[in-house]
Amino acid sequence: MAPALPIILVVFFLLILFLSFVTVQQGYVAVITIFGKYRRVIGPGLNMKLPFIERIYKRVSIQNRSVELEFQAITIDQANVYFKAMLLYSVLDQQENTIKNVAFKFIDDRSFMQALIRTIEGSIRGFVAMKKQAEVLGLRKDITEHVKEQIDKILEEWGFHLQDLQLNDITFDEAIMLSMSKVVASNNLKAAAENEGQALLITKTKAAEADGNATRIAATAEKEAAQLRGQGVALFRQEVAKGMSEAAKEMEQAKLDTSVILFSMWTEAIKNFAEYGKGNVIFLDGSSDGMQKTMKEMMALNSLMTPNKAGSISSDNKGK
Repeated sequence: MAPALPIILVVFFLLILFLSFVTVQQGYVAVITIFGKYRRVIGPGLNMKLPFIERIYKRVSIQNRSVELEFQAITIDQANVYFKAMLLYSVLDQQENTIKNVAFKFIDDRSFMQALIRTIEGSIRGFVAMKKQAEVLGLRKDITEHVKEQIDKILEEWGFHLQDLQLNDITFDEAIMLSMSKVVASNNLKAAAENEGQALLITKTKAAEADGNATRIAATAEKEAAQLRGQGVALFRQEVAKGMSEAAKEMEQAKLDTSVILFSMWTEAIKNFAEYGKGNVIFLDGSSDGMQKTMKEMMALNSLMTPNKAGSISSDNKGK
């Protein structure tokens, strides 16, 4: 019997030594209680505790946690809105009071998760209930900020912190979605029609401006051309008059009848009509009586064009 006692003592000592050490994984802290009462918090790694007296009540994760939410809300105009969200939260810090709140506020993690989800859903539903259906899609950021503002204080009392809330999907009833798509399509068609009308207006305006500019340019060119033609005709007449005057002087000096000049002009005109005519019909009286009549008319015209000279000639004839 005596040799068995040391063996029992050694085994008991080894058991006590084994129960005195406890290991906590990285990313966790452990809450130690003595007979059900909070004692202390131990961190990651190898730690010692009093065997049979101190007990690990709970291991608390200090890592980020995420949860997906799906719930329904109703807008002020009685439209159903369906949300799919992702919630990211974590323990507020590693201080002792924070860890105590996380460990003892809720009976278990399931109760905490249920309270967290219902609090966030209630906050979003209360916000959406004051908005119209058409406004909800553009309020993702506002909804997130509203939820954070509403539940941050509550989560801090529980020892947690809401890091992010992402509204991944916001949908409505099928009838509402169909009507919204029709509204978007009609707005797009309206915008396209307005753009097309503006483009057509610009095109017509530019075309009208181009036509106006072309008309002004053509009118200016026509005006300048008419001026040039007038100047050319005037110069031509001046040269003709000058040539006739010089020819008349030479014929007077030679004591010839100046009507020969008119006859020459008559024959040259007939020649030009024949050479350069382009199919136009000009009726001329080629008889001797017609020629004499035409010559008299031209001589009368010549006397009207040079009245001073005609007067001087007539005075000279009277003197003679």
